[in-house]
Amino acid sequence: MLASLRARLSRLAFNLFPAYRGTGGRVTYVAPDWREVRVKLPLNWRTRNYVGTTFGGSMYAALDPFYVMMLLKNLGDGYVVWDKEAEIRFKRPGRQTLYARFTITGEEIAAIRAELERDGTESVDRHYTVDLVDADGVVHATVRKTVYVATDESKAA
Repeated sequence: MLASLRARLSRLAFNLFPAYRGTGGRVTYVAPDWREVRVKLPLNWRTRNYVGTTFGGSMYAALDPFYVMMLLKNLGDGYVVWDKEAEIRFKRPGRQTLYARFTITGEEIAAIRAELERDGTESVDRHYTVDLVDADGVVHATVRKTVYVATDESKAA
């Protein structure tokens, strides 16, 4: 129950945070374990570009923070997580509300920890892909993120 309440408060906080609010995106769901996040990006006066479709900057910005946040929440203290690289591929113009679903599995979290525990491994880069789709599941953009993960020796001690 407490985890569910924290997840709902996290969703609310994201939607009120000025930097995220400015993207036009809205977080619609955060799983209590932070292994799934859902976002919607409506087409409205704040997200519409000059030609009447969803602004590409809004598409990317609405998706930007989630893999880092999900890893930070799942790995816990003792890890440093940063965005390292991103790429967006626009496939078709957004003429309606678009949706994205981020997921990270327990196996992925375990694999990151295991790789960082190997002798001589100071950091790892992980690659994640998320699609921005319409209500029919048609892909309008694909974002590929490279996330840097390392142990934080100052916290691990």
